[in-house]
Amino acid sequence: MTTTVSAPVAARAGRPVLTQIVLRFSIIYFGLLCLLLTYIPFALLGILGRWIREYPGPWNMPITDPVTGPVGRAVFGVDAQLHQDSGAGDQTAVWVLVFCLLVVAATGAAVWTAVDRRPVPARALAWFSLFLRLAMGGQMIGFGFAKLIPTQMPAPGLAQLLRPYGEMSPASVLWLQVGSSYPYEMALGGVEVVAGLLLFVSRTAVLGAALTLASTAQILLLNMTFDIPEKLLAAHLLLISVFLLAPYLRRLTDVFARERACAPLTQPALFTDARKNRVAIWVVAALGLWVALGSGYDRWVVWHEQSGAASPKSALYGIWEVRDFTIDGQPIPPLTTDETRWQRMVFDDPQEAAYQRMNGELVPAHAHFRPDGQVELTSMNAIGAVDPGPPFATLSSEKPTPDRLLLRGTLHDRPITITLERKDPDTFTLRSRGFHWVQDYVYFR
Repeated sequence: MTTTVSAPVAARAGRPVLTQIVLRFSIIYFGLLCLLLTYIPFALLGILGRWIREYPGPWNMPITDPVTGPVGRAVFGVDAQLHQDSGAGDQTAVWVLVFCLLVVAATGAAVWTAVDRRPVPARALAWFSLFLRLAMGGQMIGFGFAKLIPTQMPAPGLAQLLRPYGEMSPASVLWLQVGSSYPYEMALGGVEVVAGLLLFVSRTAVLGAALTLASTAQILLLNMTFDIPEKLLAAHLLLISVFLLAPYLRRLTDVFARERACAPLTQPALFTDARKNRVAIWVVAALGLWVALGSGYDRWVVWHEQSGAASPKSALYGIWEVRDFTIDGQPIPPLTTDETRWQRMVFDDPQEAAYQRMNGELVPAHAHFRPDGQVELTSMNAIGAVDPGPPFATLSSEKPTPDRLLLRGTLHDRPITITLERKDPDTFTLRSRGFHWVQDYVYFR
C-alpha cells in the first residue's frame, strides 16, 4: 500500500457534480443499511458474536420499528412491525425500511451537495470502501460457512422423504435439491468463503469483489426464481459489489475485453504514513481470519447440535408404518377416506414428530418426552410454533423388536392403540441411488 491516494479514488473525487451526488447518496444509503442489518456487525465479532446474540439486549430488539411502523401506516397503509419469529428478510417492515433509507439518503445527499460543493474527500472514500469490504466480507464468509459446513440446507429429513414433489413450495424444492448433495453445497460455500476472505486482503480485494459479484448474482437469481424471501439482501449485496468494483471497471475492461495493459489494481491508502498503512493491512487481514474462525466455529456447533449425523435424534427415531389402529377398542380399517386413522408416524429430531393421515397429508407436531417414558404430542401452527393448550395425544411406547413399535394412550381424550413397523429410509431412491461414473441410460424415476 502506498502513501498516496490511488488513481481510482482520485479520479472519482474530481468527477462532475452528478458523480459526487451518487457517491454521497451511496455513502449514506449503504452505510445505514450495513449498520441496521444487525447480522453484518455480528459477523465481525467472530466467536464473540455467538455468545452476545444469546444475551438479552438492544441487539435482540427491532430497533427500526419506531420508524417503520408509523411510516408503513401513514404512507403505505400497512403494518410494518418486524416479525421476530420469522427468518424472512423480505418482510413488509424491511421493505418500508428500505423506502425510509432511500428518502434519508436522497435528502442527505441533496443537503450535503448544497452545503459543500467540494468533491467527497478521497481519504473518506478510502475508509468507506474499507467499511464496505469488511461488511461484505463478513457477510460472504458467514454465508459460505453455512454451506461449507452444510447446515443452511440440511439433507432431507425423514418426513420430507414422504412429501409429494408437487406439494412442495419452490423454496422447499431449492433447499432440498441443494441439501441432497453435500459436495455441491460445500462447493458453493467454499466459493463464498474464498470471496469473503479475499476482500479482507488488500492485494486481492478487487478479485474478491469480482468473485463476490458473481456469487451474489447467482444468489439473487436463485432467490428470484425460487421465491426465497431474501431478495432485498441479495440485491443489496450485489449493488455493494458493483460499488467496490466501479473504480476499476475501465482497467478491468482494458485487460479482459481490449487486451491492453493496465496499472496495478491497488486499494486506496487509509493514512499518509506508510507504516500505519502497513499495520492497517495486517489488522484487516487478521480481522478476516477472526471472522472466519467465528463463522466456522458457529456452523460446527450447529452441525453437531442440529444438522449432522452426530446431532441428537428422537428416542423413537424412524419412519413407522401403521399396521393396526384401534380407537375405543375398535379397529379402524385403512380407508383413504377415513379422517381419524393414520398411515404413518415419523420421529426425527428430539422434539419433533409428524403423522400422516390416510389421504397422505403430513401433520407436524411437537413431541415432549416425559421422564416417565410417555410422549406428548402438541399441535404446531403454520410457522412451526407450538400451539398453546394441552397435547392432543399422550402415548406410552414399547418396542417388542427393534423394528416394531407399540403405542398406547389417548388421542383427543379417546383410548388408542397403534401397532407400527419401521420403514428403512434407505429404501427411498433419493438416498439409495448413489453415484455412478458409467451410465448407459439416464436414470429418471
